[in-house]
Amino acid sequence: MHTPSSVLLRDMSDPSSAPLATDTAIIDQICDRVYQIVLDIQQQHPELLKQKYRMTPWRNPQIQSAFITKLKARLTQAEDEETKLINLRRFLEILLLPSYFTQPSFGELTQTLQSLIPQTSPSASLEVVSSDSSESVSSPASVTNDSPGIAILLLDAENLQLDIETERFLAKLCTYPIQIKVAFANWRSLGKKDAEFHSRGYELIHVPLGKDSADVKMATVGSSIFIHYPNTREILVCSSDGVMTHLYNTLQTHGFTVYLVRKQGDTITVLNSDTNQTHNHSLSPPPEILVIEDFINQIKAIIRLEQTRTGNLWVKLSKVSNLFRRQHQTTMSYVVSWHCPGKTVPDFFLDYPNEFVLHNLSEQSGLYVTLFETNPSVIAPTSASTESQVLENSQNTTIKSKVELEQELARIVKKLMADSGQPSVPLSNVSTEFCKHHKQGITQVLKELGLGVKFICFLKQSSLFKLEKSGINYNIAICKAAKKTEIAIQSTKMQINSLKELEKIIKKIIETRIQVLGTKDIAVNDLKQAFQNQYQMTADACVKNFESKSSLIKFLRNRPTLFSTTLINTDYRVAIAKELN
Repeated sequence: MHTPSSVLLRDMSDPSSAPLATDTAIIDQICDRVYQIVLDIQQQHPELLKQKYRMTPWRNPQIQSAFITKLKARLTQAEDEETKLINLRRFLEILLLPSYFTQPSFGELTQTLQSLIPQTSPSASLEVVSSDSSESVSSPASVTNDSPGIAILLLDAENLQLDIETERFLAKLCTYPIQIKVAFANWRSLGKKDAEFHSRGYELIHVPLGKDSADVKMATVGSSIFIHYPNTREILVCSSDGVMTHLYNTLQTHGFTVYLVRKQGDTITVLNSDTNQTHNHSLSPPPEILVIEDFINQIKAIIRLEQTRTGNLWVKLSKVSNLFRRQHQTTMSYVVSWHCPGKTVPDFFLDYPNEFVLHNLSEQSGLYVTLFETNPSVIAPTSASTESQVLENSQNTTIKSKVELEQELARIVKKLMADSGQPSVPLSNVSTEFCKHHKQGITQVLKELGLGVKFICFLKQSSLFKLEKSGINYNIAICKAAKKTEIAIQSTKMQINSLKELEKIIKKIIETRIQVLGTKDIAVNDLKQAFQNQYQMTADACVKNFESKSSLIKFLRNRPTLFSTTLINTDYRVAIAKELN
């Protein structure tokens, strides 16, 4: 599809000031030469043109006129010869891919222009655009240019891929905006990554297959790319390959601030050449931020358990911190900084005097904490001995399965709804009530049951509860359909009170189904359906009532003297073990 001249005109911005007096004949000669080069590129190397200009009818007189008019305006508005060269370079960037500026033909063009443009000052030379003159450019300061500085990002996409969040992190480290992003790879081997990077503003340079192809090309282009962008002040070299250290050092010698960006495990590390400081960015998803009530209740649960374990009223704050990190895979300081920016963990405890009492025994022993609710007239620990007061001797209610946890949460939600008279209650209130009765947080119970999900996900997966977003928090209610399910589960619990009883029930179902079908065994799916029809709940859920990490298949296979299981293709079949026949 041909690109009309109106599109070309839109892409090339109009000069903002009146052109200065200059040698018109020289500018006309330059414009004609550049126009001819674009024609040659379209004929011989169309891949160097940006996609939208590859099918443009460049020989069309109207488009030729628009091209020369816009280029002439760019050149005549320049105050000196050096600025003319910079404007020419930027004009060509509109049409051509970055790979063109590493080609020998670009070097030939700059030599031709050097012979055409008179040098009015020692500093005005083609070094600012010629890839062959990198040795004469010693630092960013050597380029006379009033335009603001920029940062350039070079990415070896074959061994390091940056997501949008990481790019934002890198942008915050830079003093200047990242305006140029170039990615090197064999794009045929990276699926649809080329489209993704292109949509994020990257110029893509394709390299042949090979272990070091992207490295070599990145080092070659990177060592001179700042010449084509004379406003460059900072360069980010993004590659986990050790050979990029050479490029990092080379760019340093030219006086640039260089950032060496690497990936180590789940962390992006960035080394700043100016300060030698290293900055880290985690690629792992941030831990779930607790609502403040849940956070307080989890800390209180840890303190209570530690008090019960040790018999001491006062617990070291460092101990509480370590236990919290171990149980919740995040730190107390992280949660505190989220809710109370600029505050420390001790500050947080002091902000809740009705919940906690903090005491600094000495600089050597550190901080101690206890619960205000335990004893309003708490006596601080002494250096001779710590307090040995023990919490009230209340036994934790043991929850042994997912079903029991659902039922306990449903009981708490119903109670809170009845007390408040509301159709739903804040989820944080449920967490508080649970902690009060069980002396541990819900997250800890989920972990002990081996369910491997966060509390919010657990509730969303349950058919008993309905969650509603309320600002940054949640409200919870009982589903209308949950009542029937709950009654069925409670009824089943009353009928099946032990594993021995469950074994007898399953054995009876298998015997009955074998007799009805006239076969020597039955499909386990048939067993499941018969069990659910009789007891209004799944056999797997019933097994989990007694063994939280088990299932019906495991239940059957773990009792070879009772049941004989066989895997046929992908389906299990079960029979009564021969010893019992």
